[in-house]
Amino acid sequence: MNDNDPMKSILKAIVSGAAVCALSGSLQAANGVLIVETTTQGGTTTTNQIQIESNRMRAESTDLRGVKQVVIFDGARQVLTMIDPQNKSYTEMTKEDAEKLGAQMSEAMTQIQKQLAGMAPEQRAKLEAMMKGRMGGAGAKPQFRKAGTETVGKWTCTRYESYEGETKTSEVCTVEPKALGLTEADFAFTKEFVEFFKKIVPQMASQAFAIGTVEQQGFSGVPIKRKVSVLGREVTTEITDVTRQAFPDSGYVVPAGYQKKPFGGR
Repeated sequence: MNDNDPMKSILKAIVSGAAVCALSGSLQAANGVLIVETTTQGGTTTTNQIQIESNRMRAESTDLRGVKQVVIFDGARQVLTMIDPQNKSYTEMTKEDAEKLGAQMSEAMTQIQKQLAGMAPEQRAKLEAMMKGRMGGAGAKPQFRKAGTETVGKWTCTRYESYEGETKTSEVCTVEPKALGLTEADFAFTKEFVEFFKKIVPQMASQAFAIGTVEQQGFSGVPIKRKVSVLGREVTTEITDVTRQAFPDSGYVVPAGYQKKPFGGR
């Protein structure tokens, strides 16, 4: 995938929005929450801001080229909106779009598996490793193992390493919800987003983690640091601050004059 590949943009937007949304929850339905996080990739660090409410979220991030992207998820409408301020355009992904894309990707994976079955073992292993790097370990459900503790910002968190077989694929470091001023009930909206995300790439749902039991997600607590491979590149994200705020409706509206681009290039 090149930097202009629409699928790459969609996956980056979804992974970023889903993971951050799941980290925060709604933190009291009457109030919004501002999440500030840093993302480091290839020695470059960027700062992202995410605002969460009871039935909507907005994530604003800047990529390594300095290009800003805004992702809005409307829980009531079940619509994911990706806004490109640089080109003054936006794209909407509906629930139906997500289901269709998920079916297409599933079919593509089925065809790839058929091709893999006919390859020599060494050739198959190389292709599987390449696919894992691009899709962030989108294979079997990973197994998480405790790996001690770590200090991330002002929190002491419990580290978990994710494995597929004996291959390490990612890391998370978690705290209990109360350390962030949260309760498990504050994560209801997160589950909606995860369900939306799973329609597209079910195998990557573990990267869109929400608070749950060890049986459900493989680890305990809320991740405040995560290290994953996205499209073949290692990305480390850390939460630096969580504060309560009220957000205006205007932040969830596409700016006037922006051109709507059809989803999937239709």
